[in-house]
Amino acid sequence: MTWSDRLKGDALPWLLDEEDPGPRYLAMRDVLGHPEDAPELRRARKAAHTRGPIAAVLAAMDPAGYWESPGPGYNPKYRSSVWSLVLLAQLGARLEDDRRLVTAATYALNHALAPGGQFTASGAPSGTVDCLQGNLLWALAEMGCSDDRLQAAAEWAARSVTGEGIAAAQGRTAAVRYYAGGKCGPTFACSANNKLPCAWGGVKVMLALGRWPAPRTPLYKRALAHGAQFLLGTDPAEARYPTGSGGPPSRNWWKFGFPVFYVTDLLQNAEALAAAGVARDPRLARAIDLICEKQDAHGRWSLEYDYTGKTWVDFGRKNDPNKWVTLRALRTLKAVG
Repeated sequence: MTWSDRLKGDALPWLLDEEDPGPRYLAMRDVLGHPEDAPELRRARKAAHTRGPIAAVLAAMDPAGYWESPGPGYNPKYRSSVWSLVLLAQLGARLEDDRRLVTAATYALNHALAPGGQFTASGAPSGTVDCLQGNLLWALAEMGCSDDRLQAAAEWAARSVTGEGIAAAQGRTAAVRYYAGGKCGPTFACSANNKLPCAWGGVKVMLALGRWPAPRTPLYKRALAHGAQFLLGTDPAEARYPTGSGGPPSRNWWKFGFPVFYVTDLLQNAEALAAAGVARDPRLARAIDLICEKQDAHGRWSLEYDYTGKTWVDFGRKNDPNKWVTLRALRTLKAVG
């Protein structure tokens, strides 16, 4: 059985509608697997950058390279620079297709990246958290940013998972350490989760490291193995990861949405585990079953978690079949085989 055998219908004609250039481009690239230099894909990519949501987000950018307000760009949610860049990456934006994207990526590296490789919400290294680190690292790499400074961000992300070469938060004289607020320890520990490992942040870091384009060094391999062990330490279909309150998992794990910001879901968890190289792990099987069960009779998935009115573009009505969520689901199923 192939991944496509688990589909209840063929959503591709719907996704490939030429009047909707954004989903069309990603369906051709990620589902059909057209090579980057294929003329048809190049035309679709150009249309997505000039007529789709990518164009709308870029139209809101300040010429200096930021959205809403200068600086690290974490606030206000969800229209500032951090969220705009993450959204653009999820839309398939590429730096080579619009010089404004180069300006935005450079601005983010200049203002949101600390010298130690931490992406920061405040400008100081202590302003880092795993969800921010993973989101921006993934987004900039996904858009084709090759700035050497991203290497430092990837190194920090990998070391912060395993704890290699990073002192405890109490070691204030150490050159490299965790922080009492935000990123407070290895294995995705976060003060926002009562200093417990945060699976939402872990998924972001794992997706970024799993998609990192450079060769996988022993450090990256150890970080991916360590992170995968955490995410598979409980059944991903049940998502019984540590919670700061000690209560049940967030119901948002089972609400598939678009875009995906710091809240995550079962789809992104499976995608991150596939990127880490453990797609065939039997502990992922129930999660894949659940993903498949959520499609309708036409092989489409609905928008269950949304940011309508909160970011630059709206992506459909809640609970309706949604092209962007369907693309996420098809991409994930293809990745796990």
